Amino acid sequence: MNFRRYTLLAYFLPALAILSCAGEKEKKETVAEQKKPVYEANWESIKANYKDPAWFNEKKFGIFIHWGAYSVPAYSSEWYPRNMYMDTATFSAQLKPGKTGPSDVYLHHKKEWGDLNKFGYKDFIPMFKGEKFSADTWIDLFKKSGAKYVIPVAEHHDGFAMYDSKVTRWNSVKMGPKRDILGELFKSGREKGMIMGASSHFAFNWSYYNKKDSFDTTDPEYADLYSKKGKDLKEPVSEEFKELWWARTKDIIDNYQPDILWFDFYLDIPDFADQRPKLAAYYYNKGIEWGKEVVLQDKNFSHEAFPEGTVIYDLERGKLPGIRKLPWQTDTSIGKNSWSYVTNWESKTANQIVDDLVDIVSKNGNLLLNVGPKADGTIPKDQASILLQMGDWLAINGEAIYDTKYWKTFGEGPTEVKKGHHSEGDNAGLSSKDIRFTKKGNILNAITLDWPKDGKVLITSLASNSEYAKGIKIKNVKVLGSTEKIIWKQTQEGLEVIMPKEKPCDFAYTIAIAL
Repeated sequence: MNFRRYTLLAYFLPALAILSCAGEKEKKETVAEQKKPVYEANWESIKANYKDPAWFNEKKFGIFIHWGAYSVPAYSSEWYPRNMYMDTATFSAQLKPGKTGPSDVYLHHKKEWGDLNKFGYKDFIPMFKGEKFSADTWIDLFKKSGAKYVIPVAEHHDGFAMYDSKVTRWNSVKMGPKRDILGELFKSGREKGMIMGASSHFAFNWSYYNKKDSFDTTDPEYADLYSKKGKDLKEPVSEEFKELWWARTKDIIDNYQPDILWFDFYLDIPDFADQRPKLAAYYYNKGIEWGKEVVLQDKNFSHEAFPEGTVIYDLERGKLPGIRKLPWQTDTSIGKNSWSYVTNWESKTANQIVDDLVDIVSKNGNLLLNVGPKADGTIPKDQASILLQMGDWLAINGEAIYDTKYWKTFGEGPTEVKKGHHSEGDNAGLSSKDIRFTKKGNILNAITLDWPKDGKVLITSLASNSEYAKGIKIKNVKVLGSTEKIIWKQTQEGLEVIMPKEKPCDFAYTIAIAL
């Protein structure tokens, strides 16, 4: 090396070292900033940063799955594990106000399975084999139904995890089917293009089981299934149980990366107040880490547990009477009388469910429809038939459902829809005069919920002098699924549409109006 080059290097090397160190420091600070959580575990931070993921509102239709050891007795409902221990009037009154004796499930269990200190709920778990379960078969059926996302129950109130839990021995890999049910469904669903979520109902495990010395629920050996709560019905949730709930929830989030995380009631009681913002912040930050927008859902019975605009609201077995501008969801079951499979399962008709889907979507909501597989892992034929009928309808009318927006009004017609959780049984069937609207681009879809006897549909919201029709010019009208030319005219009475001679589908008919 010549002297001049050596001198220059000697002069510049210290400066280059300083610049290099500064660059490294700046790089580390940038990485640290990137790793800093966006969401902090308080509602102010969550409200400031959260926005409902647009993709969820576009999908409109998902499948819920209630399957577990409670499917073995196949009696009453998925609440069999709780009701089988309801032996006294006091406890049974929680199930049915005014009831003066033990539950019918308790009496049934004693007759069929014996005393509850000899054969408790834990004894159903080895009988829960799921020997015919096929994740691919289920997912293929759900795809044919037209569903876009799937939410299996990861753990119900009973405390049995349907996944490879790192937290509890009571899981489907170590016991029962000895398979990672959630994991297999996630793998198959994601390979086949489905969005995959999971539900947790575990919070209520704390108070789920009645504790008496004559039951196995007080045996310390099984406290990790039946919870460590004592005999006092009013005993508050312990810190130990809340830590367990958090560990199990985190287990699902970290190991399965669900796109949707759905929670049942009891998480909204005051005892869990400190857990809710922690959950939301952790899950939303994980979504950022995974590079995707995730959806957190809760029934929010108290309407204060999760402040509006921090999660997507869910309504159980009920609908809303009008448009909600924020996305929301109804969860309901194909079964009228149960979520899990029971031998006396009563299915709704596909017509009823399609009408519900249309009504919900017109109000900016999604439908999460539950299936109840048998203990062996097969989906009963009547449930599968309804899903396939849904798929046939959506194959024709899907463009009026998926990726649509609500219009100026959700619809018109004489039938009122009851509001609130568990209100679906109070709703009357919808008629040909009940019409629901959805919009996509310049197409306004008017979906009539029954076939008109005279072959004519009058859409009063589109009367030439209607407030909704201001600034609107109708260019063309067609009926989805029909190739017939549609005759129509707009008057001061409404938009009159002569329906095609042949029905294009079995129920709910879409009149697509080009504006």
